[in-house]
Amino acid sequence: PSGQDELYLAAEVANWLPSGLRCVLPEDIEGDMHNLALAGHSRGGYIAFALALGLADVSLDVDFSALIGVDPVAGTSKTNQMEPKILNYESCSFNFSIPVAIIGTGLGNKSAFPILPQTCAPDGVSHTEIFNECKPPCSHFVTSDYGHMDVLDDDIGPIGELARAMCKGSRRGVSRDPMRRTVGGVSV
Repeated sequence: PSGQDELYLAAEVANWLPSGLRCVLPEDIEGDMHNLALAGHSRGGYIAFALALGLADVSLDVDFSALIGVDPVAGTSKTNQMEPKILNYESCSFNFSIPVAIIGTGLGNKSAFPILPQTCAPDGVSHTEIFNECKPPCSHFVTSDYGHMDVLDDDIGPIGELARAMCKGSRRGVSRDPMRRTVGGVSV
């Protein structure tokens, strides 16, 4: 689906939360719509930022109290951003009224194969530029020894394994748990 289609679906899910979340939670758990964080990884991080910027064609019935981008990626290059474009390459241009946390990776902008220039989180459309466009209050964390796919579960199926192979990541035998714990800790 296109970025605009995904943005529409994300807005619809957000608008479903006040009436629908209760139906899927255990009886002894109650959702708190006053402390609702919006988060996403990779393209989902881009969608989260686009939704928070009000770029959906649907008005939101919920308010978010925080925005979290986990190695967000807004396209394949500066000249090939996803639509709707969120980056304008002006410092502090995002006008959020909520705190923002961005968790990037140190290896996401590196190629897995030296002969191929493609990366999974290219410079100019990833966490560094997205953070640059945020106004305070915002925080930027970088997990320097981890890559774009290292936040995901170990068992991600054959398609996920193919994607993981295309992205530079932590070395074989290195636990991805510290990356995941960092994301969880920053998010909470």
